[in-house]
Amino acid sequence: MKITSYYPVIMTRDVLGTTKFYVRHFGFTAQFTTDWYVHLQSTENEHVTLAILDGSHQTIPEKSRGTAAGLLLNFEVENPDALYMEFQAAGLPILLTLRNEDFGQRHFITADPNGVLIDVIKPIPPTAEFAVHYETSILPA
Repeated sequence: MKITSYYPVIMTRDVLGTTKFYVRHFGFTAQFTTDWYVHLQSTENEHVTLAILDGSHQTIPEKSRGTAAGLLLNFEVENPDALYMEFQAAGLPILLTLRNEDFGQRHFITADPNGVLIDVIKPIPPTAEFAVHYETSILPA
């Protein structure tokens, strides 16, 4: 099997509001828009895409209809500190404050209007204890 694309789809009751959130705070632009589905693409990286779907739409099997739950989106960025300040100023919820983790991340966690958790991350060098768990070719420097 050759996978040609991969992107998460957030099921929501508020397609427009969720779309506006990702456009405003994460720099996405709409590539396809209906009242029940929007396909978003990053304005900075054509390979970063995300979709927003009305969770009650007929294309979703009836027993699976609803909203996103148990979901954590990771966004790796160049400067989490700047986004942290920007998101605080915008009144976004900060569920985990900006911090360095021994396993090799500087990050914080916020949430979108649906409660989907968003982990904003910059890889950093891990401590020696965690460095041994990395493939050497991808060890953050």
